[in-house]
Amino acid sequence: MAVAPDLHLHYMEACQNLSQPENPFIARVLQEADKNDEITTKGITLKLAGNNHLVPVPRVTDNDLAVLVSVLGQAPFVTGLDLAYNLLTDVGAEIMAVFLQENSTLQYLNLMFNDIGTSGAELIAGALHNNQSLVHLRMTGNKIGNQGGMFFASMLEINSTLKKLDLGDCDVGLRCLIATAIALTQNKSLKAINLNRPLLSTQQEETTVHIALMLRSNSSLVELHLGKHEMKNFGVERLCDALYENSTLRYLDLSCNNIICDGAKFLAELLKKNHTLEILDLDANRIEDAGIIYLSETLVTRNRTLKALSVVSNNITGRGLVALAQAMHSNMTLSHIYIWGNKIDRSTCAAFAELMAVERLQPDCTDVAPYKVDGEIFLAELSHGLAKHRYWSPRCAAVAPGAANASLEIVPVSEYL
Repeated sequence: MAVAPDLHLHYMEACQNLSQPENPFIARVLQEADKNDEITTKGITLKLAGNNHLVPVPRVTDNDLAVLVSVLGQAPFVTGLDLAYNLLTDVGAEIMAVFLQENSTLQYLNLMFNDIGTSGAELIAGALHNNQSLVHLRMTGNKIGNQGGMFFASMLEINSTLKKLDLGDCDVGLRCLIATAIALTQNKSLKAINLNRPLLSTQQEETTVHIALMLRSNSSLVELHLGKHEMKNFGVERLCDALYENSTLRYLDLSCNNIICDGAKFLAELLKKNHTLEILDLDANRIEDAGIIYLSETLVTRNRTLKALSVVSNNITGRGLVALAQAMHSNMTLSHIYIWGNKIDRSTCAAFAELMAVERLQPDCTDVAPYKVDGEIFLAELSHGLAKHRYWSPRCAAVAPGAANASLEIVPVSEYL
């Protein structure tokens, strides 16, 4: 790459040329980037998220973005741009769309939780029809609506570069999810997609049926997030039927749905024959003891590929949690389990304390830690999980990234969170 220009100097000059006031937050980040000796050999991500700071900072506006991209146009070593939690609107989306059409080095763009709407989504999705560098886009939390999601579904029919797309909490609807599923029957490049929390007005689970049909033929998707889809046992059964024929999906997120023990039974039967899934997230469902026992019995004898199972807040009592702990003694592949939020009793505390005492379960691979009071064992909650920091990154991390975001190490799809 070319010798790195002085980003901060160029930024100040651009502010003067465009008659815009300097944003001290952007200026400071660019000054820090200038000090990075490896910037031209390894590239750099400019971290301009507006929520990560103990000291409040002026958040990035549309006008700030216009100045910034005029600088980045001459900085091919900037390969990532984190603009989450700022004040960008559809005007900023238009600026970014023009930049994406002209830029050939940006690989990561995080626009999470700004104020981009349907028209902004149309512009960004349109820019990706021809962009051949961006591999990871996060639109999470921008209320682009069903029509905005349709633009991204159309983009997936054309784009062959993007590997990871996050449309969670974007208020997409039925038509968008069906169009996305159809697009993914043809798309061969996307490896991960987050479709969490759509706005659905029907209880018929049409979207799950279409996603299941897509999984029968898709041979590239590795990671799929279907949290908050109001999915019931019927939907789980459709997904399981499809996954008998799928040999690529490794991470399935079904958290925050309406899955009960029968749904867990379908998953247990799937795990007997599926040799691909490595992470199963069932947080905030209601599989109860019967459901976890179905899964535990499969893990004891019939499955040696699942590495992580999360059953946080599933109304499981000590009977089911002890069965899961016993399964870990027999299954040496399962390395990460998360159980907090269930009905933890003395037998659970003893079983998980034993797992850790014999080093079968490592402290970084679970969300509980044993401690003693007056000779009795209890379990405390740890800030560990599959993606504890999916939507935010603490300024001063209390735990190692691998413990808080274990899914990124088990199934790496992108180097960016």
